[in-house]
Amino acid sequence: MGIRRATPDIRTDDMERSREFYRLLGFEEAMDLGWVVTMASPTNPTAQVLLLGPGAERLQPDMSVEVDDVDDVHAGLVAAGAEIVYALRDEPWGVRRFFVRDPSGTIVNIVGHRRT
Repeated sequence: MGIRRATPDIRTDDMERSREFYRLLGFEEAMDLGWVVTMASPTNPTAQVLLLGPGAERLQPDMSVEVDDVDDVHAGLVAAGAEIVYALRDEPWGVRRFFVRDPSGTIVNIVGHRRT
């Protein structure tokens, strides 16, 4: 299994203020779906922060981990008895993902870009 990136997922009630704060730190907007914005380093694109706004789903992860093979990671976690809290699925914005609860209670979004 290859890890491509790991990012914190930050909940915000004021997307514009949060966006501006991370711009001041040197991040640039890499993706904007309205309810989620990815801010990325212009010199290291895997250094990212995800901003989750008020329009986000109720169940939200605390961090995201992008992997090479989502299905393989899912199978391994299910076999190990991990608690899947958001079922494996393809999302309309081009990713395949699921949420799993780690032993501390942290919800982790395991994500990969769909193969075309």
